[in-house]
Amino acid sequence: MRCCVCLCQRSLQCSPSKMAAGESNSRSSCLNLSNSGPLGNAPPSNVAHSSPASNGGAAGAAGGMNRNAGNSNPLSGPENGGGADSSVRIAPSTQNPPRQSIGQSAAAAHGASASGAITGAASNMTATSSSSSSSSSTSTASDASAAAVSSLPSSPASVLVYREPVYNWQATKSTVKERFAFLFNNEVLSDVHFLVGKGMGVQRIPAHRFLYSDEVQIGPETVMTTLYSAKKYAVPALEAHCVEFLKKNLRADNAFMLLTQARLFDEPQLASLCLENIDKNTADALAAEGFTDIDLDTLVAVLERDTLGVREVRLFGAAVRWAEAEAQRQQLQTTPENKRRVLGKALSLIRFPLMTIEEFAAGPAQSGILADREVVSLFLHFTVNPKPHVEFIDRPRCCLRGKECSITRFSQVESRWGYSGTSDRIRFSVNRRIFVVGFGLYGSIHGPTDYQVNIQIIHTDSNTVLGQNDTGFSCDGTASTFRVMFKEPVEILPSVNYIACATLKGPDSHYGTKGMRKVTHEAPATGIKTCFTFCYAAGNNNGTSVEDGQIPEVIFYT
Repeated sequence: MRCCVCLCQRSLQCSPSKMAAGESNSRSSCLNLSNSGPLGNAPPSNVAHSSPASNGGAAGAAGGMNRNAGNSNPLSGPENGGGADSSVRIAPSTQNPPRQSIGQSAAAAHGASASGAITGAASNMTATSSSSSSSSSTSTASDASAAAVSSLPSSPASVLVYREPVYNWQATKSTVKERFAFLFNNEVLSDVHFLVGKGMGVQRIPAHRFLYSDEVQIGPETVMTTLYSAKKYAVPALEAHCVEFLKKNLRADNAFMLLTQARLFDEPQLASLCLENIDKNTADALAAEGFTDIDLDTLVAVLERDTLGVREVRLFGAAVRWAEAEAQRQQLQTTPENKRRVLGKALSLIRFPLMTIEEFAAGPAQSGILADREVVSLFLHFTVNPKPHVEFIDRPRCCLRGKECSITRFSQVESRWGYSGTSDRIRFSVNRRIFVVGFGLYGSIHGPTDYQVNIQIIHTDSNTVLGQNDTGFSCDGTASTFRVMFKEPVEILPSVNYIACATLKGPDSHYGTKGMRKVTHEAPATGIKTCFTFCYAAGNNNGTSVEDGQIPEVIFYT
């Protein structure tokens, strides 16, 4: 990017009679570097602050009268030509009352504009070294017009300074010109002060050094350091340029790195875009080199999401890789105990119940990261019914956003539907692309009961099983439906025939009747309609049909 130092200088009205070279040479300006207070509001003072000679500062004096031992102030005393007739006193504006005045109030001439008050380069006021007996270096104005002032009655003069402790004022100024106008003659963020005049007539003028260009050139190597600078110095326009550059260059292989930076710099919009990219390209993002460099809080934020599009066993493998890298960063041996230690809360966010028993047995069960009791309880969860409680989340991750939807195909519920090992099946198609995440099934007519069930979605033409889950559910004996979910969403394409299949083991249940061949769901917010068409599934179907049977409910996302 292109940047330079710019000095925001008070515009001084000059009398033509005072523009003689001799008089302009008799007045010098002292460049003073002072620290700003909180929010960049430096407390104004009549004292000419001293700064080290290496910074071009000069030994100062209060009101031009106080002298340090052995050092004479080049701005004070009649021997240096100083006088009290060096400026015109102007009453402060009633519309913009001063927040703080130095000595006696004075202001810039009414005709001065903000653009004329701010120089575009530092050449209009440069620092030079003086060879006075005091051996102190001072900053002088090379342009005589910048130092010349109108005549003044015999009284000390000073500069009227506005101190407006406005929080984040830059955000209200869209252009550099507006920001310059705000800073003109203002103590806010002032880090330079010019002492103009002599003796009792010395004037202390606030100025600024800052980045001033609206033009910026950002590259991959400089964008993060530039964003850091824009945040640190509160330059919202530059910050917006950096964020826009990152958005345009966001990819799966850098999504985790940018997510870490977005969280560090408090950029919620960029962080949201990174998370969306990770949701859509989870496998590629996890395989990227920068994944193992993220911090624990970022890892936790990702693992908490329900919208990751990857199998849980791959998430576990990625978490183990991150734990190995983190253990090395903490100078720990990469033992299973240390991996679990550095993972902390992140381990509990791995949804082990969503794995198949084969995936769990081949990976997590042998990793040594899980405690023995956790391994046993998970194996019991996979194999027995009713399933014991486990400490890990069993809610499926759905790589979709929005609200869950469901349709019910029966309008009435009856009693006694038996099971003998044959699957209940119904064929269906939809008018638009959706993702089925589970079914609603009827439960026992004999009170609270546990069922073991296998659910499937089969592509009719190829007889391919697109999704399945061996699981169980508990019912309370009512005629309500009970949710049974797939481990991963199953994509359903429009105008393609599929078979919904459920094989239950348990006592007689309720069943639905007065079924509907077409069922339409309309999204309340958008009005988008999803139309299901149900047909009889040939072959063994345990009696389920369009008119009556099981599988009354389909749960899906659009």
